[in-house]
Amino acid sequence: MHLNTYDGNGGAGRACVRLNRALTDQGIESKIIVHYKFGKNSDIGDFNTNLLRKGYTAATIILERILAKRYLKALKTPFSFAWFGRSVIHHPDVKAADIIHLHWVNHGFLDPKHIAEIAKLGKPVVWTFHDSNAFTGGCHVRYTCDHFKNECGNCPLLKDAGPNDQSHKIWKQKRAAYDVLNFRIVAPSKWMQMSVGESSLMRGKPVAQIPNTLETDIFMPVDKSSAREKAGFAIDKFILLSGFMPSRKDMHKGTSYLLDSLELLKKRLGATADRIELVVFGNRNTEDVPEFPFKTSFFGTISNDEKLALCYAAADAFLIPSLEDNLPYTVLESLSCGTPVIAFRTGGIPDMVKHEQNGYLAEYRSSESFADGMEWVINNPDREQLNKNARQTVMDVFSEEVIAKRHIDLYHGLLKLPLQGTGGANVQP
Repeated sequence: MHLNTYDGNGGAGRACVRLNRALTDQGIESKIIVHYKFGKNSDIGDFNTNLLRKGYTAATIILERILAKRYLKALKTPFSFAWFGRSVIHHPDVKAADIIHLHWVNHGFLDPKHIAEIAKLGKPVVWTFHDSNAFTGGCHVRYTCDHFKNECGNCPLLKDAGPNDQSHKIWKQKRAAYDVLNFRIVAPSKWMQMSVGESSLMRGKPVAQIPNTLETDIFMPVDKSSAREKAGFAIDKFILLSGFMPSRKDMHKGTSYLLDSLELLKKRLGATADRIELVVFGNRNTEDVPEFPFKTSFFGTISNDEKLALCYAAADAFLIPSLEDNLPYTVLESLSCGTPVIAFRTGGIPDMVKHEQNGYLAEYRSSESFADGMEWVINNPDREQLNKNARQTVMDVFSEEVIAKRHIDLYHGLLKLPLQGTGGANVQP
């Protein structure tokens, strides 16, 4: 039984849905129940049994965001407080499950008290960490902050930071919950696995490093000329594709570095710069977007996976200037469609992008190095082999069958372990 806050919204939701499909394809009885359901997929369960309950859930999600502004500085770094939560242990499908698999459980879903309550079921619990929140005092993205290695406190995101601030109080609530609930951690990237090992909250807990997967039968290579014609891209241009571009002020996505590197690229290319075009998807509007140095088309949010896959396949390279990411799906999706990726060497991206094999890993926070990567792909004498390498990386390491089997091995091992309350947290399957 997979538990996630939303049904496919965001990277964690998509990872949950994709893993569920991969397990089902391998003959496993796998189900999902979410805190708040947006879609109409009848295969995904919902804890809200009526409109009144759903309305209350929506209200707590919104209220948490409103109240958080009173405590947080005006920084665009996500932070979750532990004010709201719900019990999940009485749901019949949860009670019937052999394995409880937690994913992203914030926004009023599972607070520390209700996480600890899961121990009453006496079932093995797996928890995939899609970001850092589970082992910090509230933040989802840490950047250079190392307070999670101790007991948080003095949080750089809080207005009233101090040794006993909200981050330290949340840390103590989580510590109390984790002392009660024995769970196996899944880290989708080596970077996340390393981070967990450094965390004071997770000290001594076993970690399995298993990546996320995706639908390789949807995100797959297509003849670029045909893909461009269907996607509406220019046939005779070198297409650079990129994802969500909020604004130059955005920190997490590194937009300012992308803008600077594109300016550098234009200067380097000189008279040949007009053969480059940029395509951006994921932007919510075209009013609050920066001005790009190349001709740019904005495709907005693409909710149809087939159309999104076509865009990846039609592009010559995908650009992701993210400054911290666990295992971003845009990278995996692009590679699966046979399109090389240019990115910073950060987070879990090096698990996917192999330098000068299926893309280019730029020096962290270096616009010059990012521009080098774009030049390298543009001038690559064998781009066809580069495209093949991109697809092969996904099929070898991240395909549904490979990832499903690794999870199944983990589940089987856990079913042989002592259950909750036996002190078996450090036992390896």
